Amino acid sequence: MPVAGRCSTRANAGYICERSGPIGGCERSEPIDAVTSILLVAHGSSYPRAAAATRALARAVAAARPGSTVHASFLDHAGPRPDEMLASLRDAGRTSATVVPLLLTSAYHGRIDIPAVLAKSRADGVDLAVHLTDVLGPVDGRVPAPLLAGLRRRLTETGASFDAVVLAAAGTRDRAALSTIELTARALGSCLGVPCLPAYASASSPTAGEAVYALRQGGARSVAVAAYFLAPGRLYDAAVESAHTAGAVAASQPLGALPELVRLVLDRVDAVHTAPLAA
Repeated sequence: MPVAGRCSTRANAGYICERSGPIGGCERSEPIDAVTSILLVAHGSSYPRAAAATRALARAVAAARPGSTVHASFLDHAGPRPDEMLASLRDAGRTSATVVPLLLTSAYHGRIDIPAVLAKSRADGVDLAVHLTDVLGPVDGRVPAPLLAGLRRRLTETGASFDAVVLAAAGTRDRAALSTIELTARALGSCLGVPCLPAYASASSPTAGEAVYALRQGGARSVAVAAYFLAPGRLYDAAVESAHTAGAVAASQPLGALPELVRLVLDRVDAVHTAPLAA
C-alpha cells in the first residue's frame, strides 16, 4: 500500500500543494475579536447523518479554537438557515461573523447561493460585519495541504492495499469547478505515487465505476476510492456503489470532522483576518 506521506510545497503538473500558514513572514495576523463567531454553511441534505456530520465538524472547530463560537447552518433541507443564524448572532450582541462555505468547489452554491443569502440578510437589516472565506477546495490553483492530508488519512483508514485511486466527487456541470476536482485528483495521485482519476456521482462523467474500469483496463489490479465528500449522503452512496460494482477494493469515508478538515476551516477563517506587512 502506498505510504501516505506529506506533499512538499511545489509547482508541478499544473498544481501546487499549498503550505498552510503565513509563508516567509510575508503576512501577519490582524487582531481578531476576543470572541469570534464562525458560521459554517453546508449545502444540506435529507440524509440525517449529513447534518450530524456538519454539526460534529462545528463542535470540533469550536474545540480547536477556544473563545470562538461556531455554528452550523444549511442552505437546504436541514436547519437552521444561514440568514437565521446571522440574525441570531446579531440579536446576541455580536457585531461580526466569519462565514465558511462547507463546499469543495466554487460552483453555483459557492458563487451564487451563499453571496445571495448574505446580501438578503443585509437587506433585511442584519447589520453584522460579515467576512466570507474561500471554499475548502482548491483556490487559485492551490490544493490545500490539509485537504490532501485528510484524503490520505481516510484512505489509510480503509486498511486496503491499492495501486490506483478514484477521487469520487458529487459532480457539477460547472467547468471551472470540475477543473479543481481534476487538480485535486492529480495532486492526490502525485502524493500517493499512483494513478488517480476523478469521477462523479451526478451531472458529469465518468462515474466512479467507469473510472475504476478505466484504471483496471490500464493495468491497475487494486483500485481504491477516495471520497471527495464532506458528509455522507445519497450521492456518496451512489458513487461507492458504482465503484464497488466495477471491482473497487475499498472506499473511504467522507472527510467529516477529521483534524485535517478542522485545520482547513481555521486556515480559511484566519486567511480573511490577515493583512500584508507595511512596506
